[in-house]
Amino acid sequence: MSMDLISDAYEYLRPGGPVMIPIIVSSLCMWALITERMLYFRRINRGDVDIGGAVKSLKDSRPSGQGGNGLRARILARFVHERTGDSELDQKLLDQYAMEELPALRRYLAVIAVLAAVAPLLGLLGTVTGMMSTFNVIVVFGTGNARGMAGGISEALITTQCGLLVAIPGLFMSAFLSRRADRIERALGEFVMVLKRNI
Repeated sequence: MSMDLISDAYEYLRPGGPVMIPIIVSSLCMWALITERMLYFRRINRGDVDIGGAVKSLKDSRPSGQGGNGLRARILARFVHERTGDSELDQKLLDQYAMEELPALRRYLAVIAVLAAVAPLLGLLGTVTGMMSTFNVIVVFGTGNARGMAGGISEALITTQCGLLVAIPGLFMSAFLSRRADRIERALGEFVMVLKRNI
């Protein structure tokens, strides 16, 4: 069944010509990165410490047993282990630990957005090459060779369609992941502010 599906997909995409290769590669790369980001966001939120538990742990000077490998739990555990007792210095340490986590939140998001934006341009390239093939057939054989013209038209339409099929969900997922990173970043800022007030 799976081999039949692959064969059918190949037969459908084959008329798109060589432009289909970068479209497919960019789609696979984009979805691999999207999957990685979804798993990352799920991992840093799973079983993470809440603000109340963090404040209690801060006052007890021991890491919370509530958090696992969550984002806030990591920052809290590191801070409890390395705090100095100097309020001003400890606040700077908290800011530093939070800042060190921020690049990981945004990792690959720009690449996902670029891959999603490039896909329709690759589809447009396929449209141009397909129409050029069609015009070359018209120049040589005139408009009487419908089979020859159909190959170029198929290339133009399939590449355009595939480029849009890659781009539309890719742009949606890029915006979704960016909004999720924004929410986590705001929550992290609030978390750090609460901890600072309780140092």
